[in-house]
Amino acid sequence: MDMAPSAHPDTTTALPTVNRRRVATAAALASAVEWYDYFVFGIAAALVLGDLYFPAGSSTAGVLAAFATFAVGFLARPIGGIVAGQIGDKRGRKPMLVLALTLMGIATTGIGLLPTYETIGVAAPILLVLLRIAQGVAVGAQWGGAMLMATEYAPEGKRGVYGSVVQLGVPIGVVTANTVFLLAGAFTTDAQFAAWGWRVPFLIGLFVLALAWYIHTRVEETPEFREAERALAEKEKTEQSSPLRSIMKDHLGTVLLAGGSFAVNTATFYILITGVLDYTTRELDMDKSAVLTVSLCVSLTQLVLIPAAAALSDKVGRIRIYALGAAGIALWAVPLFLLIDTGSLLWLAVGSFVASCFLSIMYGPQAALFAELFTPEMRYTGASLGYQIAAVLGGGLAPFVMVLLLEASGTSMAVSAYIIGLAVIALLSIKVLAGKASSR
Repeated sequence: MDMAPSAHPDTTTALPTVNRRRVATAAALASAVEWYDYFVFGIAAALVLGDLYFPAGSSTAGVLAAFATFAVGFLARPIGGIVAGQIGDKRGRKPMLVLALTLMGIATTGIGLLPTYETIGVAAPILLVLLRIAQGVAVGAQWGGAMLMATEYAPEGKRGVYGSVVQLGVPIGVVTANTVFLLAGAFTTDAQFAAWGWRVPFLIGLFVLALAWYIHTRVEETPEFREAERALAEKEKTEQSSPLRSIMKDHLGTVLLAGGSFAVNTATFYILITGVLDYTTRELDMDKSAVLTVSLCVSLTQLVLIPAAAALSDKVGRIRIYALGAAGIALWAVPLFLLIDTGSLLWLAVGSFVASCFLSIMYGPQAALFAELFTPEMRYTGASLGYQIAAVLGGGLAPFVMVLLLEASGTSMAVSAYIIGLAVIALLSIKVLAGKASSR
């Protein structure tokens, strides 16, 4: 990784443009459908899963249990990243991406078909947790594969832009998940939605299997991996160690810094799309459909902001853009919740939009940044671990921590302080990463 745009081996210059576009489109679609499947759980956790699978004496206890299950998926993500990284760095990016998509499709459909606590008792929450773990393993495996399929096919000087097509999977997934939930709510009564309407978004996840088959049959392995594979073959059965062993021995600090730099982004993102949905509907008595609509509209703006930030990083460097986003999140944490606490949809939209801008500024160059931290033979493992550590420390726990902080303090400013603390860690981590780059 460099302060300026990074060069990479010129293994893609002879590739036809149509092939690059096919790969980039497949990677973007893979990311979008995976994140859709992953996000429908977060929305359902905020709206219905607590009552259906974790009946308790209070609504807060049920929501905490549902959010704890939501967090379990994040704890499983490093497992997916490690396993997929080990295999993906030795056998190729494509096979692991196909496997991740298949696992996600099966797990999400399983949740949509799962009986509730009232029907099968304690087996219901146990099976829900197991299926959520499978979702976590799948998305942990998917991100590295999709990101590398895109960035390792990128032409010279456009790695940031190509990486951003995978990052677009997040807002596309949010928009699609929110849209499907809004439609499910619009065409059902409250009783019907609680009985079966919430299942529809999960059952749609079955279509991910068709995409897995397409990638398996129509997309080729990346040229950078093929180059690395040839180099590794020459070292076979000699001094070559496993990618994970190499990472843990020589690059663990870089992985931890990458995770520390990104945790604030994942935490703030999941607070916005999941924690705020619960907070505004349960504590501020705001309309569920209206809040979902705000989240949908804000996510649409990221479709423009993310590639714009990535393109700028190709010109002026990843670190500068990345750090700007982290600083913005820190400065906006307090105004964000002051606006949300008004109970006004307009101010909720304004607060969420500005926060989303800073998240997009970080997220756009993040794929290319993490790819450039590691050499091709350990890139899947290293980049995946950095990303998934951030997901565990930030995203997975954030909605749960938010509910606890609100209950303990009685003020949303405690949530703002939590975001600011993570932003400080991010800025310190980015500063060290920048120092490592400049000393090379």
